[in-house]
Amino acid sequence: MYLISIDPRALQENPNKSRRSKSSAQADAVLLASIKAVGIVHPPVVSPAPDGGNGFVIDAGHRRVAQAIEADLAEILVLVDDADHANGAIRSVVENIAREPLNPIDQWRAIERLVALGWTEESIALALALPVRQIRKLRLLANILPAMLDQMARGDMPNEQQLRTIAAASQEEQAEVWKKYKPKKQDAQTAWWDIARGLTKTRMLAKDASFGDELATAYGIVWQEDLFAPADQDGRYTTDVQAFLGAQQEWLSNNLPKRGAVIEVNDWGQPKLPAKASQVYGKSGKGDSTGWYINPRDGSVQSVAYRLPETKKKTAAGDSDADATQDTIEVRKARPDVSQKGLHMVGDLRTDALHEALARAPIEDDTLIALLILGFAGTNVTIACGSSDNPYGYANGRKHAARLIGEDGKLAFDRDTLQQVARSLLVDVMSCRRNRSDSGLSARIAGDAIGADAFLPNMATEEFLACLSRGALEAAAEASGVPVRIKVKDTRAALVEHFAEGSFIHPASTIAPTAEEVSAWAARFAPKGSDDDGSGAEPSGDVEGDVPEEAAADVEMADEPAEDGEEDEAAGFREAAE
Repeated sequence: MYLISIDPRALQENPNKSRRSKSSAQADAVLLASIKAVGIVHPPVVSPAPDGGNGFVIDAGHRRVAQAIEADLAEILVLVDDADHANGAIRSVVENIAREPLNPIDQWRAIERLVALGWTEESIALALALPVRQIRKLRLLANILPAMLDQMARGDMPNEQQLRTIAAASQEEQAEVWKKYKPKKQDAQTAWWDIARGLTKTRMLAKDASFGDELATAYGIVWQEDLFAPADQDGRYTTDVQAFLGAQQEWLSNNLPKRGAVIEVNDWGQPKLPAKASQVYGKSGKGDSTGWYINPRDGSVQSVAYRLPETKKKTAAGDSDADATQDTIEVRKARPDVSQKGLHMVGDLRTDALHEALARAPIEDDTLIALLILGFAGTNVTIACGSSDNPYGYANGRKHAARLIGEDGKLAFDRDTLQQVARSLLVDVMSCRRNRSDSGLSARIAGDAIGADAFLPNMATEEFLACLSRGALEAAAEASGVPVRIKVKDTRAALVEHFAEGSFIHPASTIAPTAEEVSAWAARFAPKGSDDDGSGAEPSGDVEGDVPEEAAADVEMADEPAEDGEEDEAAGFREAAE
């Protein structure tokens, strides 16, 4: 093996090189910068071209040769080895795998040595293709206690936030905390979190300061640079909290706006508004005031809008002069005619009277339908609606009931309007959808009563037929007189074509329930009372058995003997019917 000087452009690429993937642009920039600064430290290894050809083939150092050409070097030194392809192959692999980058401690020591030799931070950054900020960040390790540096050199590194906190503390403070938290022999790693917590100091950031350099100098504030902060932000800070807050307070006193007032903060850092004032969360008006305070957490000046209660000015009696003394008094809230307890009593009395009238008063058929519509418009009624695309929508019975109210505030309607309103309300209420709006078997019974099956669309579509199993699809095809194909998709296509001008209704999709389903539903929810007058309680619920707790309580009470009031109510129903 011997050393020669050669033009890097004359060297040939090795087709069997280990590194085939393109290196990153940043890595190439670092290598190019170092070659321009100090040249090639380790000469590439080459071997004579095989088969007796002229020139040399690169065995190791393809990136160094490429960046030397990029740096426009006329010649470089290379090591020439024998054309032993086995050794060249293993050498190419070893130089790319058996390496370890310098840890941050060794990088810092190397940078400090360069600084001692006369290198500036800018020249070091240029040679290593690193930002000057990164070089200064590494030089912060000079502020670290030597014992901590030795621990970091063993590979036990804190994270960036912890390193920032440690480097900002003095050597004396670091030594005191290190003595308390340094790792024992049995500990594998250092508790850097505890060390950083013990050295943490409250920082007041320059970006939160409202005062300028003049007040900063007057209060003796010296800004320090946080090299770990984002490069596009003001990273200056101070740990002199009292001086920072004093400068902020003086600035606020000198720059208080019109209708502004300095207010205090409570123990939790929240502003304390004046007595009986309410905070304004939206856009403030002309009569609103603004309270200014200093946030104790970060020292920033913040404001809050608030509104004082309305006041009434009263002039002394007999004084018509414009300069008369005026006393400000609060307007007392007038006592309502009926207290809240009285309103609750009124509600109970109204309910009892309403129930009595519904049980005993004669009601015409049309009026009874209108009252049923009004019942659905009650605020205590919530119905999951199936008539909209929103699966979480609710039926609004009030918009339907409003059509039955006349100008005098009483029920006023003709029969056509009543039928239209009833139909619209039933459309909103009844649903067979498989979601929260499902009305259960009652909707299917209603659909059977009005012949809703005749309005079902043609189901011989690819979208619906794809939901059927193979057996169900073939059974439907045979029932329709369509020959079954070998492939399922061909059978579907044949059904779609067969019913292109007709209508196909799958038996499982009919609205009308079977007689067995209706009988079981009616038997389950039929009145439990033994009397023929219907005085027994009637439970409510759906066919699936999801009975509400209130309805379940009604079912249990249905087996108990009827009280006197219930018997009177039943008699009232009979009297009204007659």
